Amino acid sequence: MEYLLFGIIAYLLGSIPSALLVGKIGYGVDVREHGSGNLGGTNTFRVLGIKAGLIVTIADILKGTLAALIPILFESSADPLIIGIFAVVGHMYPIFARFKGGKAVATSGGVILAVSPLLFTIIFLTFFLVLKISKYVSLSSMVTGIVAIIVSVLLQHKGLIVLTSILTIFVIYRHRANIKRIINKTEPKIKWM
Repeated sequence: MEYLLFGIIAYLLGSIPSALLVGKIGYGVDVREHGSGNLGGTNTFRVLGIKAGLIVTIADILKGTLAALIPILFESSADPLIIGIFAVVGHMYPIFARFKGGKAVATSGGVILAVSPLLFTIIFLTFFLVLKISKYVSLSSMVTGIVAIIVSVLLQHKGLIVLTSILTIFVIYRHRANIKRIINKTEPKIKWM
């Protein structure tokens, strides 16, 4: 019963459309109508700039972190990793935004932050290193997922191995169009780094 209750709460938390809220309240802009149309940090950076992009990215990370901490806050034996996945699904398919959300990179990172700050630090650094070299946010996200799996294996943490594998599959699946654009050399590169 706890898993069901916590899962619903985590899903609803993940469904909060940070990009939509920041765009509409702070800028009078619906980010779904611009750029890639995704409700995530990357599209917010492109459409609204660095300040809005940072706010959305931090909010999306915190959604994942808070969701994974729900069992701890309620002194439950429910697995924080499982509960965190519900927030990731909520971010990708948010009930509050007609089930069209973001690609769940930041929210996935937030779940990892709650469970393993060391792994979070490694993937955070990996993301920005690949981003600095490639200038592709999508490529950085996918490479970071693969590195997360490798580090989880090295840490011998079975739960993290399963979680990072599932999250990386989500991230790569959600980046199918980006993969095609990278191959065709039409994927936009960031200009702010």
